Amino acid sequence: MSDLVYGDVTTVAIPTVVTERLTLRAIRAGDLDASAAMWADPKFMEYLGGPADRQSAWRNIMQSLGHWALWGYGLWTVVENATGDVVGRAGLWNEPGWPGVEAAWFIASSRWGRGYAPEAAEASIRFAFDNVGVDRVVSVIDADNAKSVRVAGKVGETRDHTEFLHGKHQVVYAITRDEWEAAQGRGAT
Repeated sequence: MSDLVYGDVTTVAIPTVVTERLTLRAIRAGDLDASAAMWADPKFMEYLGGPADRQSAWRNIMQSLGHWALWGYGLWTVVENATGDVVGRAGLWNEPGWPGVEAAWFIASSRWGRGYAPEAAEASIRFAFDNVGVDRVVSVIDADNAKSVRVAGKVGETRDHTEFLHGKHQVVYAITRDEWEAAQGRGAT
């Protein structure tokens, strides 16, 4: 006999974060079409294992929501304030064996070049330091992904080390709370 009680549901309140041009909000089932389109885009998926089908996009949504339930933080859907369009996903990630709480950003290729990735990444890092209680945030980036490397630099992360993760060598960028606060003008006096 199982210990599972049907109807006994764990719920978690996922906060909404609003920036100048973006809203980072809880992922919804209605985000599937936009997510599936991004995950099917070869440009978007170049450093993420290649294009994925709609079912994979659905599983990714479920995985992202489960992350919030297990850790109390996770990835948000990124919405463009001016249009209400879903333009990506960003937030925090962690898993067993990971080098730390990660700020991650995934912006649809149709929205590249608008500064949305650094804007979402900054909001995610701020949330990590202000709400998660970490003293260091990392970003795990494929060494060939020049766009994400630039985003890491724009948000103050610096190359920390290389680590074998998810079957390949990846570069870990990092920023400490002290470095973040100094860059934001909030350092100790």
